[in-house]
Order: sequence, then C-alpha cells, then structure tokens
Amino acid sequence: MKVVANTRNAQGTSASRRLRHTGKVPGILYGGRHEPVPIEVEHNPLFHSLRREKFHASILDMELDGKAEMVLLRTFQMHPYRPQVLHVDFQRVAADQKIHMRVPLHFSGQESSPAVKQSAAIIGHVRSDVEIACLPKDLPEFIEVDLSNLTAQDTVHVGDLKLPAGVSAVLRGKENPVVVTVTIPGAAAEETESEAAAAGAAPAAAAAPAAAKPAAGAAAKAAAPAAAAKAPAAKSGGDKKK
Repeated sequence: MKVVANTRNAQGTSASRRLRHTGKVPGILYGGRHEPVPIEVEHNPLFHSLRREKFHASILDMELDGKAEMVLLRTFQMHPYRPQVLHVDFQRVAADQKIHMRVPLHFSGQESSPAVKQSAAIIGHVRSDVEIACLPKDLPEFIEVDLSNLTAQDTVHVGDLKLPAGVSAVLRGKENPVVVTVTIPGAAAEETESEAAAAGAAPAAAAAPAAAKPAAGAAAKAAAPAAAAKAPAAKSGGDKKK
C-alpha cells in the first residue's frame, strides 16, 4: 500500500489548523537512521486507508517528496465527533532490522469445534491482536487462530498460537496471556447451585443448637415452680402426724 507525503515546513498549532482547512493532515515521520521529519498527507486517501485492516499491519511504501521510504503506521488521532483525521505518525523501517508490531487475530472453526457441538460451550475471544517481532519481509497481515479442535477443557494462550516462520510473540518474563476461553453454561449453573446449597446449609446447622438452648431454658423454668409447689405440701403433711 502506498502513501504520498510532502515535507511540512510550517509548524505549530495555528499552522496545523490552517493545513487541515486545506484538506491535509499534519504528521511526522521518524525512526531509522534519520532525524524526524514533519510531513503532510492528503486527508481523504488517508481517511479511507485507515478503514482497512491491512493498512494498520503492513509495510507501507511512502513517497516523500518523490523519494521512496518503507514505513509503518504507528499512531493517528481522530476528531472527537467528526470523520476527520487530525494527526498521523509513521515510522521508518530498515529491511535488516526487526520490528515490533501488533497484528490482528482472525478466529476460525469455532462453530465446528467439539466444545461448541458437543458441550454447547460459549467461546470467548479475550484478545483481538497480539504483539510480534519479525523482519519487515516476514510481517503478516494477521494471525490465523484455528479453533476447530477446541474442547470444553481447553484454554488458548498466546504461547499456543501457530505463528508464521520468522515471527515470534513478544512476551515479557513468564507472562502467557489468555487468547480464548471456553465456558459451559450448564456446568456453571450447577456449580452456582451447589455453592448456594452449601452456603444455606451452614447457617441452618448453626441455628439448630441456638434454638435448642432457649427451649431447654424454658423447660427448666417451667419445672421450677412445680417442684416448689410439691415441697410445701410434703412439709404440711408431716405436721399433721405430729
């Protein structure tokens, strides 16, 4: 894909505003073995290119003042509510230097997987892209994630992805982020019901001894007057004999 740009001489907020009024986008080209260069790009071709996934994860051919450059799109800024690109950044790349890039993940085969067909599982896509390192010539447009063999017990991590030759995932330390999860709705509901039943049984068991104590106390209080009433009667009987 090609981007046509020109060196931008006027800089600053006011100059950028005037440039946008003429249908162009201010930007910058940096990286490589050269100094950063302020550039300007035609708005409409750039706007439509940004709507294509390939434009975000491909080596682009930039024609800058008639000279060819290999570049990557790095960042861009959009107007808060208008369909207008406010600023764009490109990075130079060298054919012999590895680049770090986030590329999209494309998922396929999940509807025919055992997890869905046999277990009626819900497949969750936790990540939509992954950071990779490779030479510019090996940069893929996307990474294909085949889920056709996914089972109810599986979880897909970044380390499980099948990457093209010359491409490696960028992982820091021992991290291995989750890409795809599998949830079985029925199993989750049964587990919730079991936990609720166990939680309800514990208060009931604790309440039984507490209820028994007041009942025993009430019985003891009822028995005390009866015993007291019997004692005087026995005593008066003894006096009559005398």
